[in-house]
Amino acid sequence: MRFSFRPNEGAFYELFTRAARNLVRGTELLNELGLPDVEVQSVSERLTEVEHDSDQITHELFKKINSTFVTPFDREDIYRLGSLLDDVMDHLEEAGNLLYLYGLTKLPSLPREMHELVHVLDQQAKLTADAMPRLKSMKDLEDYWIEINRLENDGDQAYRMLLVRLFSGEYDALTVLKMKEVADELEAACDSFEHVANTVEAIAVKES
Repeated sequence: MRFSFRPNEGAFYELFTRAARNLVRGTELLNELGLPDVEVQSVSERLTEVEHDSDQITHELFKKINSTFVTPFDREDIYRLGSLLDDVMDHLEEAGNLLYLYGLTKLPSLPREMHELVHVLDQQAKLTADAMPRLKSMKDLEDYWIEINRLENDGDQAYRMLLVRLFSGEYDALTVLKMKEVADELEAACDSFEHVANTVEAIAVKES
């Protein structure tokens, strides 16, 4: 394997940025699944394509780490950040696929709290995509991780209220089980966004 002794910093930050932009695409597709008369299979397939692209970006990032002698910051942190960004995408794709495979979009409407949770994820994704390019300078990032943590609290609240709704007797038992799986994936994605932000905070503190 050919090694580079001088870090091509731009390549690392570009990969982080591409991965984060895919998260925005992922949440936008989840929002589409809640629209009336949507072609659910098409949205699910596009979500899978975005997830596959994110996997490829992660592989590129790991390959870049292994072929670079000096990385712009701690290589373990680079691995961790890349893996966590990929984890978010995995949860988004799983939620979308479950909505499709379980036929939940055929319900008259999805619970309002589920839409609220997706809205939180959409905000987190956009904040993350805006923050990734700033890793290069390690400036103006504090507002990002503070807001991500605040949104994670909003997501937890929406998730708890969704569970209350699911177990209220409004839905039959099988539908409750299906929607609970989707809710768990959405909540896991929300938590994963916070893990990304916490890692960015740790990196910024080390590099300051």
